[in-house]
Amino acid sequence: MIKLDVLRLLEAQGKTKYWLYKQLGMSYQNFSKMVNNETKSIRYENIETMCFLLNCTPNDLFVFTEE
Repeated sequence: MIKLDVLRLLEAQGKTKYWLYKQLGMSYQNFSKMVNNETKSIRYENIETMCFLLNCTPNDLFVFTEE
């Protein structure tokens, strides 16, 4: 299973979930589902924006798990 690992990146960079939420401009409900891996899809534009904001690649945003 592929999971979004953005919370680890935020912590490493000293940024908060609230900061990312404000930058993405999403509804809080959708943002919360996304960062807590409770959604089935993430829009490409959100992936691109997260990469830009966190100075990373999509490979850094996601991890494979055995769940």
